[in-house]
Amino acid sequence: MHILWTANLTLANRITIGRLLLIPVFILLTLYYMASVGNHQPNEWLRWSALMVFVITCLTDALDGYFARSRNERTRLGTLLDPLADKSLLLSALILLTGPWGRCFDPHLPVWYVLLVISRDVFLIAGAIFIHLVVGHTDVRPRAAGKMATFFQMGLIIWVLGQGPAQGFPWVLGAAATCTLISALQYIADGIRQLEKAHLHDHPHT
Repeated sequence: MHILWTANLTLANRITIGRLLLIPVFILLTLYYMASVGNHQPNEWLRWSALMVFVITCLTDALDGYFARSRNERTRLGTLLDPLADKSLLLSALILLTGPWGRCFDPHLPVWYVLLVISRDVFLIAGAIFIHLVVGHTDVRPRAAGKMATFFQMGLIIWVLGQGPAQGFPWVLGAAATCTLISALQYIADGIRQLEKAHLHDHPHT
């Protein structure tokens, strides 16, 4: 049974599973670094290791997508695991690098930005479920603003873990927040259009 399951996994799926397995490693390295700072003996090796694991996990996101397209191996499992790996990594990092526990990093992520990202994701998931219940399906179209928001999120996390200069940080933070807000408004507009289209289909003369 185990051999059969392994044989049925595509290369892209195996890379995605590898990304999921790296997330706990990233979390542990970050937590141990925070503990070392709390003990007034910061272990910079832990911080750089957490940064490297995060960057590797981000890079393999593009890699599994490339293999899925180039080898024509898009699978239902991949469509479920890929966004799960993305969101798990980004949300874990955002939560760890903000609030009181994130203050061992300078600069660190403000709470309002993390709340904005989490609120958008929760709202979009709830909206997608509602549309699916009403319409019977949900059509989620990738948006440029959403991709840019993810790009800037990754950049902010790398900036914090790498202890980049504080001068340029507000600009990257502002760009990330703006893209996050724009993408949320675009997804809301898409959802409203889907509901209106379904209503017109069910009531063509109203």
